[in-house]
Amino acid sequence: MNATLRRAPASGLSALRALTVLVAASLAAPALPGTAALAQAAPPSPAQQAFDEVNRLLREEYGGLSTVDRAALGREYQARLDAVCAPTPLNCAVEKAYPVIEAELTALGDEHSFFQTPEDFQDFLASATGGNRLQFGVKLARLDGENRVVLEVVPQSAAEEAGLRRGDLLRTLEGRPYTYAALQQARREGREIRLGVERSGQPLTLTLQSRESSTRDLPRLSFTGAANNVAVLRIPTFLSGGGIAQRVHDLVREARAGGATGMIVDLRGNPGGSLAECDSAVSAFVPTFARVARGAQGESRTVVSRGTRLENGRNAGGVRSPQLWTGPLAVLVDRGSASCSEFFAFEIQHAGRGPVIGETTAGVGNTATRVFPVGEDAALQLTILNYAKPGGDAYPDRVKPDQPREQTEEDVRLLTRGQDTLLAAGVQALVTAPPLTLDPQTAR
Repeated sequence: MNATLRRAPASGLSALRALTVLVAASLAAPALPGTAALAQAAPPSPAQQAFDEVNRLLREEYGGLSTVDRAALGREYQARLDAVCAPTPLNCAVEKAYPVIEAELTALGDEHSFFQTPEDFQDFLASATGGNRLQFGVKLARLDGENRVVLEVVPQSAAEEAGLRRGDLLRTLEGRPYTYAALQQARREGREIRLGVERSGQPLTLTLQSRESSTRDLPRLSFTGAANNVAVLRIPTFLSGGGIAQRVHDLVREARAGGATGMIVDLRGNPGGSLAECDSAVSAFVPTFARVARGAQGESRTVVSRGTRLENGRNAGGVRSPQLWTGPLAVLVDRGSASCSEFFAFEIQHAGRGPVIGETTAGVGNTATRVFPVGEDAALQLTILNYAKPGGDAYPDRVKPDQPREQTEEDVRLLTRGQDTLLAAGVQALVTAPPLTLDPQTAR
């Protein structure tokens, strides 16, 4: 089973909230009781069809931890839909069902199950498939009440071509004091803007214009430390249309060839994505691990070893030329690390491979969701599985770091001066992090 997108905690870093992704074709659904005799005499309205579809999925596919009576929930919200559609029950527009469905899913009490409007669904599809969208290709952190410090610049993006760098402080936009709202408006309009930027205390002006570009954001490698021999493997997402796990293994090989003596995996702000990609990526650091998935259709067992996933004993894919990093390891997380990045951090922690450092994660690390198209343009993200180790111990919803370090506004301010406090903590942790000595195939 693959992993899907999930909503992340309220932060400016992610509009989608991350986890396990599979887009499935929706099936026809029987109507719930409601819209009484009219529904028997004529085809259900578009609004009723969307509502029926969502409730069929709730009844047949839900595998989360909510204890709400879903049949009773469907009856309650059918009555609300009837009231909304009362003026035109035979041709009630599908948009009228959206608020009712959203309210019903809120009442379900599972924050990982939610409705995606057509606009939300299109954004999701672009991210899930590595498609294009109008963007700058920059991620910002909040400072002084605004999202105004560059956290990350996506390679080959408009932001990179404009010359933006991590740690840049955005001061002005078209000569006026910078605001995030003004930046977003310029992005939507696709117009060229002048940004006043402060870099290491020095002012400069850059020209930036959003453009249609790929949402693919693959892992990348850099080096740090006093001797420049600490590899930093940045994994910004597990949702880029595939290729992430392969890239992780390739970069582990590159780090070893570059003489790295320790490695830091940076999962800060990673909203999750494909559990299959995540699993195969983890296997570059943990030789073998297993889990049990529990859902509406029963249980299934996943075993991951050396880049290959086995689902109930059957090969479910893997990577070419799998690597295994056996040197000291540390993992960085924050409150924006969600879904599959939480699975990654937990497997590292559970195997005792190295310390997890940073903030307690988002809280979507024990279930998987799937995105089902609803009607023509919208979708339902639904929790379909919850996870446990083979012995029965449930996965935690949040990963609690071995070395907790809250990231404050002062840490963001230090980043504008070239100081990454959490990365520095990771480098220090490698001094005492244990190497992997249990796997004999250390030369791979």
